[in-house]
Amino acid sequence: MTGSADKSWDYVIAGAGSAGCVLAARLSEDPSCRVLLLEAGPEDRSIWMRMPAGMSRVVWGNRYSWAFTSAPEPHLENRRLGHPRGKVIGGSSSINGMVWLRGHPRDFDCWAQLGARGWSYEEVLPYFCRSETAPASDDALRGNDGPVRITRGEVDASALAKAFVAAGIEAGYPNTSDFNGTQQEGFGAVERSTWRGRRWSAAHAYLKPARKRPNLTVVTGAHALGVKLEGQRATGLRYAKGGREHLAAACEVILSGGAIGSPHILQLSGIGPQKYLEAAGIKVRHALSEVGENLNDHPDLVIQHACKQSVSLYPVTRAPRSWLAGVEWMLKGSGPAATNHFEAGGFITSRPELDQPDIQFTFMPLAVVPGGTDVLAEHAFQVHIDLMRPRSRGHVRVVNSDPYQAPEILFNYLNDRQDLADLRAGVHLLRDVLSRPALAPFAGAELFPGPAVRTDEEIDRWIRQTLETCYHPVGTCRMGAADDPGAVVDPECRVRGLEGLRVVDASIMPAIVSANTNASTIMIAEKASDIIRGRPPLRAVQATNEDHAWRTRA
Repeated sequence: MTGSADKSWDYVIAGAGSAGCVLAARLSEDPSCRVLLLEAGPEDRSIWMRMPAGMSRVVWGNRYSWAFTSAPEPHLENRRLGHPRGKVIGGSSSINGMVWLRGHPRDFDCWAQLGARGWSYEEVLPYFCRSETAPASDDALRGNDGPVRITRGEVDASALAKAFVAAGIEAGYPNTSDFNGTQQEGFGAVERSTWRGRRWSAAHAYLKPARKRPNLTVVTGAHALGVKLEGQRATGLRYAKGGREHLAAACEVILSGGAIGSPHILQLSGIGPQKYLEAAGIKVRHALSEVGENLNDHPDLVIQHACKQSVSLYPVTRAPRSWLAGVEWMLKGSGPAATNHFEAGGFITSRPELDQPDIQFTFMPLAVVPGGTDVLAEHAFQVHIDLMRPRSRGHVRVVNSDPYQAPEILFNYLNDRQDLADLRAGVHLLRDVLSRPALAPFAGAELFPGPAVRTDEEIDRWIRQTLETCYHPVGTCRMGAADDPGAVVDPECRVRGLEGLRVVDASIMPAIVSANTNASTIMIAEKASDIIRGRPPLRAVQATNEDHAWRTRA
């Protein structure tokens, strides 16, 4: 073991994912600060990362992913679910589906009510705006000069996507022009973090421009081993690279390893629930009962239909059309390879008493073999059903003191029966949308789950047998009031009871947001960077949400 620090830094950041890239860029804006960013994975140089349609080439396998697998899920017939997380510069923003959605304003007001003072919607909104360059919009709630470039889905360019949105409107839902604006509820175009046909990851948006600064050092292939503690203060981070162990001394250590990585590093460092640390043979340095608990994620289902017209993307996924699409993308940055194909979607409520949407639909003009990655060899389309605020909670727990051994990950999907009821309602509501006249020229037979799954009992059984994950883990280092014994970090992202140690990533979300989580993770890091630098927060924005107003006007 290295006895002394290789070098001393003002900030050492563990993890160059979405949050880590933002922090490295913002903290190194101060030329007097020395910043070290550590990443276990390689550089983000694969052409498949730059090509939006190439995401399936990088999300699976272990070259750019941690390739985690859950423990047997007790309410999903003990199935183990694969859970890729980015292990590369840019983290999951370099391998994800690129959907850019903030969530509902009430999500963040809920954070503040749960003790995360300073994190209400009006207080986080300016950080969302600071992060993005949004498409042209009349909405003053969007950013126009931020690092992340955003493209709105081209619904009108796809006959199937256009028909899906029209079917949602026929079913009685509003047309929503901007899911990140004043009204989330409804059907419309979905935004993505791409620009001119290229993925716009946190690495490209934030880190690439910052790497020319002499006060920022980025080290890849650096596996975090644990936080060095002296009494109740973190004084550095131990990491391994090239078969050697190193110690990076720091005034402040910031963990940005995500909802699985950050609690695992804390636990390896002896920070966490005493009984689980002792069971893993790890000396308890600082007992915090909720480290690794409160794991939450969006469960996902898929309904697939045959397409009666030859308008799906199936032919483009086969040679020679796929080759031609690749050539067009490389030469022009356009064509089928320049999009994630999540052009259209919708947000609805599963129950009339809810005051904000809890079901998300995402439309795709092709269909993937259920449980696999291959595209169905026929014209077809599919729609994802995702539960936005599931009640079930799981955990991330260290298994032993080996830092290369993945922790036990249990999402515990459907542990709360309300989640099953809400997903079942989502199935019925989506089938109603798919039966509308706008889709009649296209929607052939339901391929999955098919006509044999109709009753509530049949739907429930199908859900347990096929439910997957949206890959949106959050909550395992929950943020709350400084005196909240159930919180891991306070509203300034400091680990409770320790000095010089913060967690900044999706793990600190007090509750999951009602959308894909990458935009909110970037917002968290933007806001945390001002907190860490001791800068005053950006001025809160007065905002009005119009969800359900359309019901009154109708």
